Amino acid sequence: MANPKGKYIWTAKVGEKGQIVIPKEARDIFQIKPGDTLLLLGDEARGIAIVKNDDYMNFARAIFDAQKRGEDDRK
Repeated sequence: MANPKGKYIWTAKVGEKGQIVIPKEARDIFQIKPGDTLLLLGDEARGIAIVKNDDYMNFARAIFDAQKRGEDDRK
């Protein structure tokens, strides 16, 4: 059965030191390179999500910029 377009699934084993290896295909698709910082988001009910820190920070910055523009428009 094929994955829906843009959707992926991989497995990773946790080593003795708690480290995981991100599969090469995932690193290639998401352009994860050695030295990149990844952000782990956790929800006890739903699990763990991993995102590139730079992407998350750009997203957060865009939200704050939009909020500031909205506040400026109300003045």
